[in-house]
Amino acid sequence: MVGMKGPALPPFGEGEVRDGFKFRGGSLPLDFAATVAGRLRAEPKELLQEPDDLARWLVAAGLATKKLKVSTEELEQARALREALYRLALARADGQRLPEKDRASLNRFAEGATPAPRLDHEGVTWPHASVPQLLAMIARTGVELLGGALRDRIRHCSGEGCALLFVDTSRSGHRKWCSMAGCGNRAKVASFRERNRDA
Repeated sequence: MVGMKGPALPPFGEGEVRDGFKFRGGSLPLDFAATVAGRLRAEPKELLQEPDDLARWLVAAGLATKKLKVSTEELEQARALREALYRLALARADGQRLPEKDRASLNRFAEGATPAPRLDHEGVTWPHASVPQLLAMIARTGVELLGGALRDRIRHCSGEGCALLFVDTSRSGHRKWCSMAGCGNRAKVASFRERNRDA
């Protein structure tokens, strides 16, 4: 089974990109919000196009040990939760008032039953979870993030064209990129090339 420290953290030892999904937010709800690629582009790419895509994401996120059967209605609910989380997190990152409609929507999702955790040798798992229960767990984690101690640490990635949001847990509180290996490295390479051109 896939182990986790808790619902807000990715599986132990896993990379930033798993099964085509990015996990760079440092938080489960922000990683869920990242299932739309290229939000700043003219034509963003929906990564949860089919019910099977959501099933794959739940496994990649460490919330399920195998692909669950996802209905079309559950997929629509997942997208609605995702968009509410994204807009709320964006408001926090921008220091704006939380959108009332999205706040109410998130709270409704968070009222749902959540799965019972199970402790195994690798960490915490939810072996008998249903899709609605996992969505409720994502929502509750979102409530804790957006209303908790880290709410003022939600940041925009400074990478060119990157729309990802992340939790800045750096000591200084001045982290710029969603990923040092991704956007941070590209920015440093671009800066290096620019300096060389000037020289």
